Amino acid sequence: MAGSDSNIVNDVFNTTLGFEKIFVVGLRARTDRRDGMVLSAALSNMNIEFVDGVRGETVLDKAIPSLEGHSRMADPVIGCWRAHMNAIQEFNGPTKQSTALILEDDADWDVRIKEQLHDLALSSHALTQPLSHSPSLYADSTYPTPPDASSVPASDLSFDNLPSTIPPKHSPYGDNWDFISVGHCGMRFPSSSLPSAEKIPEGRVIRNSDPTVPERHYLKTVSPVDDLKNEYANHTRAVHHVQEGICSLGYAITQAGARKLLHAIGLLDVTAPYDILLRQFCEGSQGRKYHNCLTVQPSLFIHHRPAGSRSAESDISDHGKGYREIAHTDVLRWSTRMNWDILLEGRMDFVDQWPDAA
Repeated sequence: MAGSDSNIVNDVFNTTLGFEKIFVVGLRARTDRRDGMVLSAALSNMNIEFVDGVRGETVLDKAIPSLEGHSRMADPVIGCWRAHMNAIQEFNGPTKQSTALILEDDADWDVRIKEQLHDLALSSHALTQPLSHSPSLYADSTYPTPPDASSVPASDLSFDNLPSTIPPKHSPYGDNWDFISVGHCGMRFPSSSLPSAEKIPEGRVIRNSDPTVPERHYLKTVSPVDDLKNEYANHTRAVHHVQEGICSLGYAITQAGARKLLHAIGLLDVTAPYDILLRQFCEGSQGRKYHNCLTVQPSLFIHHRPAGSRSAESDISDHGKGYREIAHTDVLRWSTRMNWDILLEGRMDFVDQWPDAA
C-alpha cells in the first residue's frame, strides 16, 4: 500500500472522524434513538450534534419547490427532505463547516469504524488525487473526464498497491470530492450499461481479505443486483463513484458540495424522496448537474433493527406490524450497538454477528 504521503489522513482517528462536525438528524420526540446515538458515539469516542427532524405536516406547500403538475409527496417524505436540508444549512451558518458527516439517528457502525474510514480515505486519494509523478493525470483512466469511446477502460486499483498521489491539503479524504455516501442500503458499480452513467468515472479501489467484511452470503442490498457479491470473493470491500444509491443513512459532504446540494435539492423541483434526489445530484440526472460523489461497499453505516415493535423502526415508511424478538444490524460484524455491554465493561471480546462458516 503506497498512496499519498500525508499526515492529514490520520485525522480520521479524531473525535469527528476527520470531519469538522458530525450531525445526527432525527425527531426530537424519538428519545429512544437519541439515547442510542449518544451511547454509541460516547463508546466510540465521537462527538456528535443533533439536528432536529421535521414533521412533514408542518412544511408549507409554498416552501416546497414544485413545478406545475407535480403533486406534494407524503408528509414523512417531505419531513425527511426538510430535515436534511436543515442539516445542510449548517454549512452556511455562523460556524461555516468545511466538511461534515451527516447521519440518521438509527445508524450503527463497526467498532473498527475509524480504521475503516482510514482505508476509505486512502482509497479516495487513489481515485481523485493527481498522481505524484504526473500531476495532470489520475490513476483512474476515466477520471475526471467522463468515459467515451476513446477512453482506456478503468481497471481495478488494488488497495494493497495504491498509486502514489499528491497529498491532500484540506481533508483526510482528499481535496476533490463533493459527497461521499458511507451509509446506504444499496449501490451499483458505475457501468456504461446503466442509465445516467455517461458522466460517472468507473474506477474502483478493491481491498481483498478485509476482516471487517462478512462472507458474501451475509451481504444485503435493496438494489436489484448485488454487484459486489456477484463480482468479488468473500471479504472484499470496494470504493468507487456513486451509481444508483439508495437510502440516506450516512454521507459526508464538503462546504462546496453542501452549497451545490442546497441549490440542486433544496431549491429545485422536489419530486422524489431525499435519497433519490441525492442519486440525481450525484449522477447528474433529471435536470440536475453531475457532482463528484464517492461511495464504499459494503456500507460502513447500517440501519440498526432493535428488538421490539417493528412499527418503531421508521418514521417514514411502514415496516410492518408485530415484534422483532432479537436485535441485529445487517452486514456489520462487530456492531457497536450489538456490543454495548462489552464496550461498557471495557472488554475486547467483541461479538461477531456474521462469523465465517466453519
